[in-house]
Amino acid sequence: MDGDRKKQMPSTKMTVFADGHTRKSMSKRVAIQGIKGCFHEQAAYRFYEGQGLPKPEVVECSSFVELYSRMDEGKADAAIMAIENTVSGGLLPNFELLRKYDRKIKGEVFLRIKQNLMTLPGQKIEDLHEVRSHYMAINQTRPYFDEYPWIRLVEYGDTAKSAADIVKEGVRGVGAIASDLAAEIYGLEVIAEGIETYKQNFTRFLILDDSIEVDKTRINKASMCFTLPHKPGSLTHVLTILSFYDMNLTRIQSLPIPGQEWQYFFYVDIKFEDYARYEQAISAVKPLMTDLNVLGEYEAAV
Repeated sequence: MDGDRKKQMPSTKMTVFADGHTRKSMSKRVAIQGIKGCFHEQAAYRFYEGQGLPKPEVVECSSFVELYSRMDEGKADAAIMAIENTVSGGLLPNFELLRKYDRKIKGEVFLRIKQNLMTLPGQKIEDLHEVRSHYMAINQTRPYFDEYPWIRLVEYGDTAKSAADIVKEGVRGVGAIASDLAAEIYGLEVIAEGIETYKQNFTRFLILDDSIEVDKTRINKASMCFTLPHKPGSLTHVLTILSFYDMNLTRIQSLPIPGQEWQYFFYVDIKFEDYARYEQAISAVKPLMTDLNVLGEYEAAV
């Protein structure tokens, strides 16, 4: 499989940039969950262009699992995957994907999620009887529609696809909730912008890109997964040691281990200022763990 993958990947050269990253300098094929115009595409552009790289070519995927398939098949050079949202919380199945597949996290990006109501041109909100979007977008905007009780909210698989299908079907009286990029791509008219309830609505995306090598002097964040012996105080001991070494715990998520009663995988994000101190912390806690999988070491997003 690895040999086939290498044969299919395009020729590139390695460049060392001023920010300490080593990257392939050509435009990348980045797998996204969704279609063009989705928030994953926006996040991909923000990360790669922010790193001084060309605008990536997005590879549309229907599921998060497909992101990994496209990379394994050599049809994508990298992937970007949402992991948590400040309003809706963590995308729990994606934590399992990080553990299951051997693709290290090489970066992250935070994207402000601005939800917009859009239609075919020439319509007003009073003309609508139905609005489509992903369930998370509907949840984030539901209070807005309390003033329009005649509008039926319909869950759709993807925000951008809800917009694209309105154009494809040429249907009037139906709106979509999606990004301003989707409106631009598919020629829809935004009739209400920023309709999300909470304006501080951000999604965190992870960069899965084997070609990025981050200089250790710039690494200040790590994501890991571990299991612990099923005995009192085991998690407390680990957290106490991490605190002693000045590790800032920014997230902890537990998920059950299938087939093992009351046993859990713990997913942890930590930030730090000193990489050597981080290495000491990992060496100190590793003997207390049943298993440790470092999912990625990278530079935290600002």
